[in-house]
Amino acid sequence: MKRAVVLLSGGLDSATCLAVARSEGFHPVCLLVRYGQRHAVELERARAVAQALGQAEVREVSVDLRAIGGSALTDDMPVPKDRSAEARADGVPVTYVPARNTVFLALALGLAEAVGARDIFIGVNAVDYSGYPDCRPEFIRAFEALAALATRAGVQGERFHIHAPLLALSKADIIQKGLSLGVDYALTTSCYEPDSAGGACGRCDSCLIRSEGFRAAGVVDPTQYAAR
Repeated sequence: MKRAVVLLSGGLDSATCLAVARSEGFHPVCLLVRYGQRHAVELERARAVAQALGQAEVREVSVDLRAIGGSALTDDMPVPKDRSAEARADGVPVTYVPARNTVFLALALGLAEAVGARDIFIGVNAVDYSGYPDCRPEFIRAFEALAALATRAGVQGERFHIHAPLLALSKADIIQKGLSLGVDYALTTSCYEPDSAGGACGRCDSCLIRSEGFRAAGVVDPTQYAAR
């Protein structure tokens, strides 16, 4: 089995991405990033997902992006709630973390080179997403080109592949795919502002996209929502 680095956040998409990597015959090394996010409970969920899918190799890296700020996930600004689908599709929201996926992929690239992997999996999605510029296919292609220039392995002619298997799928399609691969979505969290017990708010953009996805997939939503 070839090794691959899988960026695992504990959310629905990354859990599915891990299951896809395994189904394609890779031996994943899961990379968790503690970046100062207010929803750090996702890291606990990521470890639970990794364990449930039989992954013993989990690494965690800390990069405190609160020092940069500029996002409702790392700074002192409110997380938008109860926005319509039209509002969510209009522009880049304040929950965008500046250059987050660039930072994440850079860390994954470093880990991949260190452990001898040439494949990196990331659960970005360009269909049911919140307008983040670093979830587009152009970004993935550009980073793959960068990897060839920025690493010793790359300049020696070894190619890194950035896999984004969920890129063109709807949230409903992602859920159906994950269920077919044995993902337990009750272990995952998507909420940007969970309560102290990890219960999802049910009102942020991410919660709304998630719940709409389960509804469209015709599947019961297993999310534990905070008491309202």
